[in-house]
Amino acid sequence: MRWTISIAPGADCIQGLRLSYMQIFNVSVVSGPSWGQLAVVGSGFRYSAGTETPGTDKFTLLISGSNRHHRGTSTLEVEVNPQ
Repeated sequence: MRWTISIAPGADCIQGLRLSYMQIFNVSVVSGPSWGQLAVVGSGFRYSAGTETPGTDKFTLLISGSNRHHRGTSTLEVEVNPQ
């Protein structure tokens, strides 16, 4: 799965990952961002952009959980564009 977000330099983005019937058991960082800072917060993440972002950043998360009692994992690739 791929997401794209836009964020201003020096700003934070907090994003939850759970929807509807989903239960999230674990969120882990597969590859971290090059320019910003990333923290897993419960069943979501917080991305903090650097004050001087040189361009597009990206990171990858691994999410494990269940949806209507069907267990599985998903890889989420997030591309961060400066505003």
